[in-house]
Amino acid sequence: MTGSLNTRSATILRELVEHYLQTGDPVGSRTLAHRLPMGLSPATVRNVMSDLTEAGLLFSPHTSAGRLPTEKGLRLFVDGMLQFGSLSEDEREAISRSLEARGRSLEGTLAEASTMLSGLSQAASLVLAPKSEGTIKHIEFVGLGGNRALVVLVGADGQVENRVIETPVGMLSSTLNEAANYLNARLTGRTLPELRTRVDEEMAADQTHLDQLATEVVASGLATWSDEGRGGTLIIRGQGNLLTDVTEIERLSTIQMLFERLEKQDAMLRLLELAENSDGVRIFIGAESGLFGVSGMSMVVAPARNESNRIVGALGVIGPTRLNYGRIIPVLDYTARIIGQMLG
Repeated sequence: MTGSLNTRSATILRELVEHYLQTGDPVGSRTLAHRLPMGLSPATVRNVMSDLTEAGLLFSPHTSAGRLPTEKGLRLFVDGMLQFGSLSEDEREAISRSLEARGRSLEGTLAEASTMLSGLSQAASLVLAPKSEGTIKHIEFVGLGGNRALVVLVGADGQVENRVIETPVGMLSSTLNEAANYLNARLTGRTLPELRTRVDEEMAADQTHLDQLATEVVASGLATWSDEGRGGTLIIRGQGNLLTDVTEIERLSTIQMLFERLEKQDAMLRLLELAENSDGVRIFIGAESGLFGVSGMSMVVAPARNESNRIVGALGVIGPTRLNYGRIIPVLDYTARIIGQMLG
């Protein structure tokens, strides 16, 4: 990715970005000249910085004589120049120990992971675990009166979920039993999506042998889960870290909108999609993720995969573009591996 830059330009860009990641401040040619190992004069450094600015890799904030990297410059840095270390055995052990689930619910463990990532990154963190699409054990319809019924879904893992549906006018309680018996007869070893596919095929071929009212109940009962999925767990920690030193009202409003966006179901699905398209940890700068259009912000995402390499969740860190990527990436990667094992 740095092939378009000569060695001197690449070295100056790397040094400037590293200074920015450490301090967040613009850096001038004189400061850079002192930091560089190659003994260049401030005038030479200034000329190279001017070329990098023309290439869209640097910019000058306000009236400052110093320069900061643009999002394009940061992208070039993280793709071709970023160096990150590995975790020591003690650090791995500390992460594993903090996530031990003894006497703690899975959600509690995910919350602990999010809190840990937020603390280590000094940014906001999020951990997403989609609700299991395991096999279904039993479905029941309970009449509530007033053309309404409760759909009770019992998973093979013992988890119970309820939904209220509208029922056809004039429906008898026997119709609810007929609908439940029809579905339960087709449940064995099937997940909800698999059951839905089987029923759709039978309805399309008119092979359900149900009357019209019972058919409507079956369709309505399954539809309660088809639109919104079976939910999931999204845990966000460290939002306050993003509000530190924020003085501009516009920036404050943008960050608040970001977290409102994250709380919505479609954002959870987008986060999973980003993870599914990642072999490992990925860095998104500015609006690159499609999850939010906030300039000056970055998101680092890692997929949590089980032993079959299937995505079972996602972990992320959101913060200013001057995140400590070299430190965050190995921590996020290792934590995602642990969570993936736990979610199985």
